[in-house]
Amino acid sequence: MQPDDPALAGIIGKDNHAQLAEDIELLDGAAEEFDLEAIQNGTLSPVFFGSALTNFGVEPFLKRFLELTPPPLARVAEGETVSPFDPAFSAFVFKIQANMNKAHRDRVTFLRICSGKFTRDMEVYHVQGDKKMRLSQPQMMMAENREIIDEAYAGDIIGVFDPGLFSIGDTICAPGKKICFEGIPTFAPEHFARVRTKDTMKRKQFVKGVMQIAQEGAIQIFHEPETGMEEVIVGVVGVLQFEVFEHRMRTEYNVEIIREPLSYQYIRWIEGIETDKKPQLTITEDTKLVQDFRDRYLLLFTSEWNIRWALERNEGLELPDFSK
Repeated sequence: MQPDDPALAGIIGKDNHAQLAEDIELLDGAAEEFDLEAIQNGTLSPVFFGSALTNFGVEPFLKRFLELTPPPLARVAEGETVSPFDPAFSAFVFKIQANMNKAHRDRVTFLRICSGKFTRDMEVYHVQGDKKMRLSQPQMMMAENREIIDEAYAGDIIGVFDPGLFSIGDTICAPGKKICFEGIPTFAPEHFARVRTKDTMKRKQFVKGVMQIAQEGAIQIFHEPETGMEEVIVGVVGVLQFEVFEHRMRTEYNVEIIREPLSYQYIRWIEGIETDKKPQLTITEDTKLVQDFRDRYLLLFTSEWNIRWALERNEGLELPDFSK
């Protein structure tokens, strides 16, 4: 039954029907015209009304979502376009989640299959790790339900058990291939804090929790050169992420942390000079040299003036944005 059907007023009442007509008119005036191409290009977002709690509108949303979703698209890998119809298997790591099953403290890596066919226990090549492996027990998930699968195709998303081998942006492909897909853009942190555990006897849990949450992309972690991970600098985009981080450390890793806010506002990669060992730089006292969890060197600044100062006094130094 359509909203303008006269019989609808007899079912819901004249007042409700008048209110419905007014609400629809308001939505029509405020919303853009439907454009499927704009939606698939990411320049227009459709809005659905419903409630998962009452199960109102859920089924129509899922059916319409399937109609709006584009088929698997080609991806760029080092200037080469990989078609979803390419028979050679390839996949992209886009999400990592630890402790999905709190009873087992598991860690799941989510792969989007970009081309070819995946079969259970097939041998694959991890490009960034430069090693061959077998992905056993591949899963598909729906809410809390998991199902072991035997095969999957381009466009499918599967979860695989990860003992700590993968990072977001990694490429998995068929042995003999060396595809490397473009990574996911990283937002530069704008808030920083020094973090350590309250209980020094829980160092192992602290390091594990910090590393796993950082590998998920929820936070960025840094440490001063030639120091361990007993104390780290955590960078986030929004301060609410600090609270989420603290909550997860407490509930998932049983670790209480001490957090001290820092005054840094900018972070930059170090390029243009030798970084195989600790770089010798002329920087201000309130600028800090740090390393990320892959031991790459960066600089933390309190102001843009300090960035210019470092560039002027270190010949050849380049300081590209963290997100690049």
